[in-house]
Amino acid sequence: MAIIKIKKIRSEINRPGDQKKTLIALGLKKIGQEVEHKDTPSIMGMINKVQHLVTIVK
Repeated sequence: MAIIKIKKIRSEINRPGDQKKTLIALGLKKIGQEVEHKDTPSIMGMINKVQHLVTIVK
């Protein structure tokens, strides 16, 4: 499986609780923080849920 980098670009303030929990599950706490995860269907589903708050870094 490939490794993908995810970067948090926007705040979770005034967002639903499930989106906040998804960001925490991805390991993203601060804006600008980057984490690496394997490209699995569950991770891609989490990214899809908060796609307006994160970006995939090449």
